[in-house]
Amino acid sequence: MASQNDDALKRLRCQRIGCNATFTEDDNPEGSCTFHDSGPIFHDGMKEWSCCKRRSHDFSLFLEIPGCKTGKHTTEKPVLTKPVATSKTPAPAPAPSTTLGSSTPSKELCSRCRQGFFCSDHGSQAKEQTNYAPAVPAGSNVAAEVPPVPVKKKIGINEPQICKNKGCGKTFKEKDNHETACSYHPGPAVFHDRMRGWKCCDIHVKEFDEFMGIPPCTKGWHDANLSS
Repeated sequence: MASQNDDALKRLRCQRIGCNATFTEDDNPEGSCTFHDSGPIFHDGMKEWSCCKRRSHDFSLFLEIPGCKTGKHTTEKPVLTKPVATSKTPAPAPAPSTTLGSSTPSKELCSRCRQGFFCSDHGSQAKEQTNYAPAVPAGSNVAAEVPPVPVKKKIGINEPQICKNKGCGKTFKEKDNHETACSYHPGPAVFHDRMRGWKCCDIHVKEFDEFMGIPPCTKGWHDANLSS
């Protein structure tokens, strides 16, 4: 029992961006860590890792993009290479672009963004689609087909799951889940004028690694958000 407790105490959390794994000094071979070695770029609602050029409109999906470099785990916070903005040469005759009207509410006032859902008005892909029943011709006796309701996937109480709450990402078992097991940000994340922060706790910083280190402000249940 004592040796098991000693091993648990020796486990360290890797500080590389994109890793978040735990390790021990005795079990840290070369190539065990997968990470991003360059800072992200935020522009016009798009989030991009400058080291591998992979991008996403959705911040949660952006954080799930796997690292592009490998190495050893470390407890030292890495100094990220700040991306240099590259100027693109405009085309000789650029096509006119459609811009959002002044009547479009800002991201801070948008009801969908405030609830943690990203919307198309602010450069994000729609996450849900409404399913409509097919139209039935007049006088037809054929009943409209109703799409089935998604059934939540059944998970055993001892099966490991990964929490999808923003700022958590821990592995948990349902038998150990309770109303204060998870520390997370209800969100949403806010990126504006080179500042990064969380609207839920009103903390904003300039550097991305500082943003990732903002402690969660809310307690609740772990949520793996699983469906079939």
